[in-house]
Amino acid sequence: MEFPEELKYTPTHEWARREGNRVRVGITCYAQQEISDVVYVELPKPGREAVKGKGLTVVESVKAAFDIYAPVSGPVTAVNQALESEPALVNRDPYGDGWLLEIDLKDPSEWDSLLGASEYQSQCITTH
Repeated sequence: MEFPEELKYTPTHEWARREGNRVRVGITCYAQQEISDVVYVELPKPGREAVKGKGLTVVESVKAAFDIYAPVSGPVTAVNQALESEPALVNRDPYGDGWLLEIDLKDPSEWDSLLGASEYQSQCITTH
């Protein structure tokens, strides 16, 4: 299982990659394995206001539907349109082509409150 060091993580299994004030968001390798085969991703509309810790979108698998929570607050600036026709990208490449959306970070202190790779990995080991 992968835990890329350059990413930040949430306790609810989202990852975040920051470039300037833009934060790209997806679900972790651990999450996609737990969810199993993703069959649908409900993408939010660009412009929607993300609120840290609140539900932002939904990923559906053959098992059930799972809420995806915003790791930071700010407007959604982009969504991964490729997931509309190929939701399985979330399973095949969760840290690359399977990203979900991008948020324009409003409050940089929220970034600092996210988990580092080793903290997130420890959480996954203790809950599994």
